[in-house]
Amino acid sequence: MDRRSFMKLAAVGGGAVFMSGLYGRAPAAAGKTAAAPYEDFYFVQLSDVHWGFTGAANPDALHTFRKAVATVNALEVQPDFIIFTGDLTHTTDDPKERRQRMAEFKDIAAGLTVKNVRFIPGEHDASLDNGAAYKENFGPSNYAFEHKGVHFIALDNVSDPGARIGDTQLEWLKNDLDKQAKDARIVVFTHRPLFDLVPKWDWATRDGDKAMALLMPYSNVTVFYGHIHQEHHHMMEHIAHHAAKSLIFPLPAPGSQEKRTPMPWDPAAPNKGLGLREVEAEANKDYKLTEFPVTRS
Repeated sequence: MDRRSFMKLAAVGGGAVFMSGLYGRAPAAAGKTAAAPYEDFYFVQLSDVHWGFTGAANPDALHTFRKAVATVNALEVQPDFIIFTGDLTHTTDDPKERRQRMAEFKDIAAGLTVKNVRFIPGEHDASLDNGAAYKENFGPSNYAFEHKGVHFIALDNVSDPGARIGDTQLEWLKNDLDKQAKDARIVVFTHRPLFDLVPKWDWATRDGDKAMALLMPYSNVTVFYGHIHQEHHHMMEHIAHHAAKSLIFPLPAPGSQEKRTPMPWDPAAPNKGLGLREVEAEANKDYKLTEFPVTRS
């Protein structure tokens, strides 16, 4: 996957993740899962589509998602899979409308050439009904899977209206991690950050510290999340956390103003604040992240 192909993603809000050059490692200790020999691959992350949003923050809201789908489909090399990291739809108090928006979102996402597409909920999708409509349409809100030597974990920190992961899911996470070697390649997807970024803006997970305590013993963990509608990087000891940009509108820098109101729409630069990310991984090297702006088609 070359740089030119990545640039063809330039109309996508969210992130493109390219993981390359990792190799197999020694067998895991007894009782632990040994990763398969690593093969190069990449996946695409999209976040915060907010299908159903209407407002001055993005007058083009009816078309942005469709443009993203078309852009991903135009890639010369298709990703192994695509993941949407929450807020697939915009919140509504009407259960019927909530399901209608999810159905419309699914119809548009079905236009992706890649059929290995995964989802996690955002609070706009799940907090008003504890994830009931989300699960009807997209299946479990937390899960794990293996892909070419990497262990992926999707956490739900939004279905609880109190912004908690919850004891049941934390026990599930512990049991899942117990099966992994301490040097396993682990990638975690969440919607909200697992650390206290700006709690008064709801940019936190109230029991995120418990999840992080479970992850800390593992030496190769990276977290990708959404929710804050902008690029942001944070280290907790050896674990890096990377926020994705949004497909709907950008939000202000963390804590920079009293309320987290959307950044004003700029007709001269309609894609300002939207973009994508390239992340490269090589054996025995840190992840390399490169951010690209969205360009007008």
